[in-house]
Amino acid sequence: MLFLAAGFIGAAALTLTAILGPKKKVRGAMLDAYEAGVPVTGDARERFPIHFYLVAMLFIIFDLETAFFYPLAVRFQVAPEYLFVNAIIFVAILAVGYVYILRRGVLDWR
Repeated sequence: MLFLAAGFIGAAALTLTAILGPKKKVRGAMLDAYEAGVPVTGDARERFPIHFYLVAMLFIIFDLETAFFYPLAVRFQVAPEYLFVNAIIFVAILAVGYVYILRRGVLDWR
């Protein structure tokens, strides 16, 4: 019944849009991708340097580390010594990764 109801609602929305929607012809610059009044230059399939992707992935990895500190902070009063040692080990592992990417030159923009 749920699939039938979803199909009916979808079909009804498309039909009502076709009947009640505006009937204006679309042409010219409105057909361009990302139409913003600026003339299109170049191709959308242009290659980007891999450096952009590496920096984005590294940002996600090193940004997610903060999510691992929340449970540690919530439970810190239960076993402060144990959790402090765990936090130090976690930060040390992240520091090793950070030093590695620095030595590999991933963050050099030259």
